[in-house]
Amino acid sequence: MTSPSPISADYLDATDLKLLALLQADASLNNVALAEKLHISAPTCLRRTKRLQQEGWIEKQVAILSANKLGQYLGHGLSALIEVSLDKQGEEWLQAFETRAVQEPAVQQCWRVSPGPDFVLVVQTADMPAYLALTQKLLTQDANVRNVKAFFSLKRAKFGTELSLPSA
Repeated sequence: MTSPSPISADYLDATDLKLLALLQADASLNNVALAEKLHISAPTCLRRTKRLQQEGWIEKQVAILSANKLGQYLGHGLSALIEVSLDKQGEEWLQAFETRAVQEPAVQQCWRVSPGPDFVLVVQTADMPAYLALTQKLLTQDANVRNVKAFFSLKRAKFGTELSLPSA
């Protein structure tokens, strides 16, 4: 398999990879700071960043909130990982469940997996009554949900968002 051509829209060079790594680590860096770290001009850095966004390499930039700090203020809430197995696994049934799951604000992540269950959901609710309401709405009322297995978080030992990139 050959690598994409440098003129292709799907091409990443070493500078692009370094730029992505820097933004992954700290998206609050301004364009001038990014350009200095990359040893390129600020206008070039801005063009590259815009291209990476336009081509979909950068989906969005967000602030990651401190769960511990918010927990002290709002209550720690309830985090659960839920395995969901459907009775019928045809694409239309899988897509219908996935569509409903991703529309729920309490569902932070929705993974279609194999083998084993059909889906793994990561959910965050305020408390057990809120979790019960979510499961009744999302899981109990769906006649196609065959089996549900929930795991409740006692402690988050690691949380990350960075994807591993080749070093240039």
